Amino acid sequence: MSTTVAGVLFTGSLVLALALAYRPLGDYMYRVYTGSKHSRVERLVYRLIGAHPDAEQTWGSYARSVLAFSAVSVLFLYGFQRLQNHLMLSLGFKPVMTHQAWNTAISFTTNTNWQSYSGESTMGHLVQMAGLAVQNFVSAAVGIAVAIALVRGFARKKTEHLGNFWVDLVRGTLRILLPFAFLAAIILVIGGAVQNFHDPHTIQTLAGAKQSITGGPVASQEAIKEFGTNGGGFYNANSAHPFENPTVWTNWLEIFLLLVISFSLPRTFGRMVGSNKQGYAIVSVMATLAIISVTLLSAFQLAHHGTVPTAIGSSMEGMETRFGVANSATFADATTLTSTGAVNSFHDSYTSLGGMMTMFNMMLGEVAPGGTGSGLYGMLILAVVTVFVAGLMVGRTPEYLGKKISSREIKFAATYFLITPICVLVGTAFAMALPGERAGMANSGPHGLSEVLYAFTSASNNNGSAFAGITVNTTWYDTALGLAMVFGRFLPMIFVLGLAGSLARQGHTPASEGTLPTHRPQFVGMVAGVTVVLVALTFLPALALGPLAEGIH
Repeated sequence: MSTTVAGVLFTGSLVLALALAYRPLGDYMYRVYTGSKHSRVERLVYRLIGAHPDAEQTWGSYARSVLAFSAVSVLFLYGFQRLQNHLMLSLGFKPVMTHQAWNTAISFTTNTNWQSYSGESTMGHLVQMAGLAVQNFVSAAVGIAVAIALVRGFARKKTEHLGNFWVDLVRGTLRILLPFAFLAAIILVIGGAVQNFHDPHTIQTLAGAKQSITGGPVASQEAIKEFGTNGGGFYNANSAHPFENPTVWTNWLEIFLLLVISFSLPRTFGRMVGSNKQGYAIVSVMATLAIISVTLLSAFQLAHHGTVPTAIGSSMEGMETRFGVANSATFADATTLTSTGAVNSFHDSYTSLGGMMTMFNMMLGEVAPGGTGSGLYGMLILAVVTVFVAGLMVGRTPEYLGKKISSREIKFAATYFLITPICVLVGTAFAMALPGERAGMANSGPHGLSEVLYAFTSASNNNGSAFAGITVNTTWYDTALGLAMVFGRFLPMIFVLGLAGSLARQGHTPASEGTLPTHRPQFVGMVAGVTVVLVALTFLPALALGPLAEGIH
């Protein structure tokens, strides 16, 4: 069987599995976030944190709760790393350096999971399990909660309330993320992933050298790392490490896990707004962009110019031989189309155009399908922008799902999309302008720029994957990338919640002859077009100086 055919079958089976999961998982999440009953465990949690589960919040109160919870999470995780040498299961590791602890705390709290360290030689088992993995759960739950609040803004009429953040957070964690991740961890253990609390084993290699092999609670962290679109690996090699991702079928499972929530949330959206057709329209945009992207990335890796790639039929540099080019390209595409950042191959070794596609996926805003929650609210804001543009074309006030999109709503939407490009381009400009930071680059020319551009694109979009070739474990990079993660995560969330509050205060405008149908293929194409055009206008000059220039050269 040829590599291309195997890749098509691999990707096709993923598409089929995601399609089969769309309705049951989407309906289950709908019931989770619309049900009125609280379990005993949930009520206990509410009492412990002092939350009132039956009290609803305005958008401002909801946003303050998101920020307060995230701030406490950062402080807790920072302290955990700084004190790890005093904790059990520390494996004798030293406290994490201050600037690296700050960067890591921000990274895992913002669902970015950018790592400027090697996990197996830096973090003890307790920090990995009770610090990083816990944030994998709750940061994902925060993203879903914000998306659900925006959907309530579309669904509700003449109200100031968007639900209760603490209820959404607890339900998302206990009813969705925890049980499914538990099941996935068991399957990964069956597949050969490691799950223990062993100290590192020192072995002697065939060459006579000594090597330390670290075990740990790997499978449990790997499961939520993918299911919550987090991406932080237990090992430096991430999902290319056989302890994290042992076989081809576990590789398939991990890709499925990192896509399934984001592709199913449009069903939840459709149920909550009372029109499943609207959910199908949103997921169709996501699927269209994803299929085009994975096709292009696979083509660039399988049929790239060059003597050796042409001779063997693909570009194997940086690829794990257990997975091959097609499966690795699919993983790379899925992880950059979402906010996962996990890798099973070396993105820096991709062809120039293949590497460009991984960057372009993140520059889209990670909406195809995007991160847990963040993909849905990003796509809904793109839908708002699309109906606004369509309204300008025909000279009438635009409407979406019975809500008028006035200047107030479009300001929230437009500001949402300005944040990430500012973080990416300003951060890259500073890094390239400072002599000390340029000195930390192993590569010059277009590829060196691509590596820096990728770093700030990944951090600002809360992805977490990376090119290599630059020394990012410095005070400047840890601080700058940490700030990009903070601004790239929480400022958009504030604007999303502000838009939700503005929509919820409105009544319902009945559809008329002049209303743009938002459930038809025409609208799907328009939203996809607006998405690509926004990215092209914003980032094309930077891409032209980096990966495009490298590809032409």
